[in-house]
Amino acid sequence: QVRLLESGGGLVQSGGSLRLSCAASGLTFSSYSMGWFRQAPGKEREFVAAISVRAGNRAYADSVKGRFTISRDNVKTTVYLQMNSLKPEDTAVYYCAARGGVVAATSLNSYNYWGQGTQVTVSS
Repeated sequence: QVRLLESGGGLVQSGGSLRLSCAASGLTFSSYSMGWFRQAPGKEREFVAAISVRAGNRAYADSVKGRFTISRDNVKTTVYLQMNSLKPEDTAVYYCAARGGVVAATSLNSYNYWGQGTQVTVSS
């Protein structure tokens, strides 16, 4: 059974930082590209960042480029999202997702497995 477990969310002031983690189990992690998505209240789920299986290719949404960094540890079967210079508009539930493909993908429909999400709240 595939399981993706996010952690690291919380409440932070504007300009602060958080590091999200997503621990994966039940799949051959090194064969899956990984992504982070987010969903704010009343809005659709949107792409944030993605990373290929060997981390050679990364993609970011324009809204987070230069502030967020995605990384992965294939030994620990964990993907991370380092979030710096956080803004109130980054407030959302953040979801980790796994895709059975090599390259980083930005489309929500490309992903096979999803975590339950972790709340990130940025106060102004």
